[in-house]
Amino acid sequence: MTGPKVLVPDWCESVGPDCPVEGTVYGYYPSLGWNAFFAAAFALAFILQLGLGIRYKTWTYMIGVGLGCLGETIGYIGRIQMHKNPYDNGGFTIQIVLLIFSPAFLAAGIYLTLKHVVISFGEQWSRLRPNWYTYIFIACDITSLVLQSAGGALAATADDGDQKTLDAGTDIMIGGIIFQVVVLIVFALFVLEYSLRTFRHRDQLSPTALSLWTSTKFRLFAGAVIVAYFGILIRCIYRIPELFGGWANDLMRNETDFIVLEGIMILITVIAQTAFHPGWFFPALGGTLFNKKGRGGKSVSESETEMAAMA
Repeated sequence: MTGPKVLVPDWCESVGPDCPVEGTVYGYYPSLGWNAFFAAAFALAFILQLGLGIRYKTWTYMIGVGLGCLGETIGYIGRIQMHKNPYDNGGFTIQIVLLIFSPAFLAAGIYLTLKHVVISFGEQWSRLRPNWYTYIFIACDITSLVLQSAGGALAATADDGDQKTLDAGTDIMIGGIIFQVVVLIVFALFVLEYSLRTFRHRDQLSPTALSLWTSTKFRLFAGAVIVAYFGILIRCIYRIPELFGGWANDLMRNETDFIVLEGIMILITVIAQTAFHPGWFFPALGGTLFNKKGRGGKSVSESETEMAAMA
């Protein structure tokens, strides 16, 4: 893919008479207020995820969502650096790499839920064994993460005038994001199919599963997962044309679109994943890093007891 070239002198390191802000990739001074707000919000979410993860032993969920929040925080710090100097190559590299791939960690938190939902309601209505949902979708998420981070790093570190390397990095990033969108859609289809099968057989649910099905906490948690899912999906769909149009295209230079479709969408995702944390709203997800028979987290019987109390 070949996009618009930013025609500025190679030696530009800061805004000046010969180096206008319009000559940068974004063509504007990134908003200090919005970027400071996002950095602070994601930093707070990171701290809360650590605290909640340790409290409820949701280790894998904590690692995935926590890394996503941390990456978002550092990414927006990079944009704050660019507010001071839009030609700051370090700030540009930090924000393009971290803001591109951090949502993949947040998506991992969503993928983890399906396995435990299937275990809680019954494997007999699932197309796959519960563990396979984690293996398949986390593997796909890692693939997406590698593509996006590698492409972002390649594009951000391309030498001035090296359009071939710049375009190659951009194409890899786009491929990673498109792959992530496809994985998200396939995941939604699995969730929808399992939900419909379970609903049709709801009269066969065990008392514990039926209690979970009707509990307010679980329904709030399920709603939060759906909100988080669409937050990531909308953001990914926005990123595809933003990058596909080439560096310095009109969409990439529209900060309002970026704030709404990137920043706010991912912040909504993180709020949903933090305010409706599975440790309180869906205890079955606890101990997912180590636990098969209760080691490192709640046993199956302990989780079932907690879920029964949620009604």
